[in-house]
Amino acid sequence: MSGHAPQIGEISAPRFEFRSFGQDFDRVHHRLSRFSMPVPEKLWERHSEEIYIVSRSNDLNNTKIRDGKMDIKQWVQTVDGLEQWNPLMKGSFPLPRAVLRDEVFPAFAVTAPELPAGACDYVTFLHLVMAHPELAAVRVRKQRFGYLVHDTICEYAVVLINGARVVTVATEATDVAALHRTIADTGMTGLENINYLQAIKRVIGMDPTPLANV
Repeated sequence: MSGHAPQIGEISAPRFEFRSFGQDFDRVHHRLSRFSMPVPEKLWERHSEEIYIVSRSNDLNNTKIRDGKMDIKQWVQTVDGLEQWNPLMKGSFPLPRAVLRDEVFPAFAVTAPELPAGACDYVTFLHLVMAHPELAAVRVRKQRFGYLVHDTICEYAVVLINGARVVTVATEATDVAALHRTIADTGMTGLENINYLQAIKRVIGMDPTPLANV
């Protein structure tokens, strides 16, 4: 184990992540709860409502909006089947026109539409996205249960993607060996490893590949 156990929600070095989506991960959830060290009560169960912006042309930048703030993470590398992501941009609405032109729409790998002359508020931005033929704004509601296994941050979550119910299990850490130990001990071995961006595109039909583990 590392000398410093990670704290759920803390800012740290870019982590590697394993995540899978399906309809029934009850066995994995049970094992997560059994192996977990104690976590703060406020992290036992969390709820959030988010908007993910997905693009037909992009699988490298994961963009979501929560509480009026935009968060873009960029894929860095894949090591031993585990994905590493790094923050690319964080911003609050209204967003300056230059940020939309130079950072946000390039992250979607699409041509920017006609942009407002001044700062762009949340509602206007969503209208721009929904009018774009290559983009979709997807509502995601999460009920997340947090765990800490072998110094890796884990979760089981019930997720509604535009109202479609799926469940997800995940583990993340900076230590690849610890992640593989958690994956093995909690029964995640053999599950498909995909991220939110890929799963959402499958659920809404932007990617015709069906979700595994159903």
